[in-house]
Amino acid sequence: MGLTGGIATGKSTVSAMLEALGCVVIDADQLAREVVEPGRPAYQEIVEAFGPRVLQLDRSIDRKALGAIVFTDVAARRRLEAITHPRIREGLAARLAELEASGFEGIVIFDAPVMIESGNHRTVDRLVVVVADEAAQLERQRRRDGTSDEDAIRRVRSQMPLAEKAKLADHVIDNSGDLTATQARVAEVHRALLADLDARRR
Repeated sequence: MGLTGGIATGKSTVSAMLEALGCVVIDADQLAREVVEPGRPAYQEIVEAFGPRVLQLDRSIDRKALGAIVFTDVAARRRLEAITHPRIREGLAARLAELEASGFEGIVIFDAPVMIESGNHRTVDRLVVVVADEAAQLERQRRRDGTSDEDAIRRVRSQMPLAEKAKLADHVIDNSGDLTATQARVAEVHRALLADLDARRR
């Protein structure tokens, strides 16, 4: 199952809820951190593409500095994705192979913020999109990252509209309100996914 959303929609909250229900979560952000570690092929390509300005003092990638560049420059974002996405897909395939070898037969969630933009939504059996209204997104982003109002708005509006993502979803989880409502909706979606899984086994 693919899980995606937009910035500050609460996708990580939903992912944690699904994990608590027994799903295995593979986090694209974690894979992205791993593929840019010093010594990995993507690391050298990023340094060559963006220069020393994206390095911290210890020579590791400064993800915040890199993020600031690609959020304002579509061409730069595409260049970064061309470097990292193939490596992330390789990491996902390796993790799936490990789960298959271990005999796992439950629900595996690939949690990825740009799943639709990268085309990876076509490779999953079911797609779940987490949405929230813009006011909730902006407030969460300001609280979480300490961003200014202008920066928060720019970041939210630089992404693919949530309404467009929702059109492609098998299930939509609205996380605009309180956690109790979100948890109820997550449980409902989880039951539907289990029913799909049982049907496939028959």
